Amino acid sequence: MKIWRRETTLAALNANSQGNMVEYLGIRYVFLGEDTLEATMPVDHRTRQPFGLLHGGASVVLAETLGSVAGWLCTEGEQQVVGLEVNANHVRSAREGEVRGLCRALHVGRRHQVWQIDIRDGQGRLCCTARLTTAVI
Repeated sequence: MKIWRRETTLAALNANSQGNMVEYLGIRYVFLGEDTLEATMPVDHRTRQPFGLLHGGASVVLAETLGSVAGWLCTEGEQQVVGLEVNANHVRSAREGEVRGLCRALHVGRRHQVWQIDIRDGQGRLCCTARLTTAVI
């Protein structure tokens, strides 16, 4: 079931990511389904912590980026979405390659949304699972 209220393309989402943290971390939207949004992020010098592992904060940036954009896609007109709470569980480390985040709605209401974001490594193993609660303003 299609949940998006805004029309967009992957090219438009990626163009909107220029000149901010999303571009700096190399996050790239790669799939826009009827009720899912996916993006990749490299595991490199920008996203690793000093010990060579994917930084948990970078995973949270990927999760919050996906959830916030998905939330915005569920709004109309001048409405915007802001994050209220993010909770992330880091279950496996990644050292190289890229990770892929998959965002799905758990709840899309008129004023609040809850998003589930699972981040997997290149072998499909779960690295991080996050929940983002957003408010529509």
